[in-house]
Formats: sequence, structure tokens, C-alpha cells
Amino acid sequence: MTRSFSVNWDYRCPFARNAHEHVLAGLRAGADWDVRFLVFSLEQAHVEEGGTPVWEEPERHPGLTANLAGLVVRDHSPEQFPSVHEALFSARHDEALDLRDRAVLAKVLDGAGVDGGSVLSEVDAGWPLDVLKAEHTESVQELQAFGVPTFITPDAAVFVRLMTRPAGDNALGVTTIERVLDVMAGFPELNEFKHTKILR
Repeated sequence: MTRSFSVNWDYRCPFARNAHEHVLAGLRAGADWDVRFLVFSLEQAHVEEGGTPVWEEPERHPGLTANLAGLVVRDHSPEQFPSVHEALFSARHDEALDLRDRAVLAKVLDGAGVDGGSVLSEVDAGWPLDVLKAEHTESVQELQAFGVPTFITPDAAVFVRLMTRPAGDNALGVTTIERVLDVMAGFPELNEFKHTKILR
């Protein structure tokens, strides 16, 4: 039976990187999932109440650009989104590249198989910012989402921190995400479960 869920992202978060790598690995393994990837802004999540939203002054928030680029690829070239999505996370967290630098971002996009210049032109057209505003606002207002990665099913929304990466093991991606979904569906009474020490 197909399992449908959404999961949000912001390329700045290492835990989002871990979770999304597991999701992408599971999809590569042929997991029977219908996944919707949602954009989220950690910068907006940290705006104080009454402050100016990031989408009203995006020039002050260059960190938005990578998320907007991912959104453009998701909506205009969905078949290339998995590779671009993974490449943007890797550039930020494995290579420590500054994705606020448009030249760096364009190079990463080119390397992932899309035309970086064209993607950034779409970002500049303005519509991706409107989509980000809509998706972020909906998840906050309707689901009380506060960060990434948040997994969303028809019955629940849960913020999840996975400490490991699939490291090329696609089957591990399936197992890991299935466990997350099973807990969401089968044990909704569990609200928080956090180790006091980081397990290695």
C-alpha cells in the first residue's frame, strides 16, 4: 500500500539533510511512497513576533535563495529535483560552501545537471517567493510547524531528528523512514523521545 507523506526542508539544517537523504535513498530503492517536498524558511521561523516577514524584504535574507532555487527545480524540473536537492544539502554541509553567494549556488546547480543561470532567473521572477510564503505560512498556521524536518501525514505532523545518514545504503533509507512513519501512525501518544546523550 502506498504511503503518502510530506516533509519540509531548509538547506541550512543538518538534520533536514539527514532526513532527506534517507527519503531520497528510499525512493531510489523503490519504496512505495508518495512524497511531497515542502519548502520552509528557518529565517522566517526566527523572526520575532511583529517583525517584518522575510518575503517582504528578501534582499536582507540571501539565505533564502538556495531554498527558492530548490523550489524552482521541484516545480519546473521534478525529474531532476532529487539530484539537485541532494547536491544543495551536500554543498552546504559536506563542502561548507556559502549558498548565499549566487555564483557558488549557480555552480552547484550546474554540477547537479540543471542550468544554474536559468534557475536563478526564475528565482528573480518572484513567483518562488510567493510559493515559499504560502507553503511556510500554511504549515505554521495549520500544523504549528516550527522547524525542519517536519514529517506530515493526513493525521499528524512531527518534527524529527535523525542522527545518521544512509551513506549509500538505499535499503537503510527505506527502513529508517518506515520506522518514522510507523511511530507517527501507531504511537501518537509519544510526543517527545530524546536521548540525553548523543549515540554514536
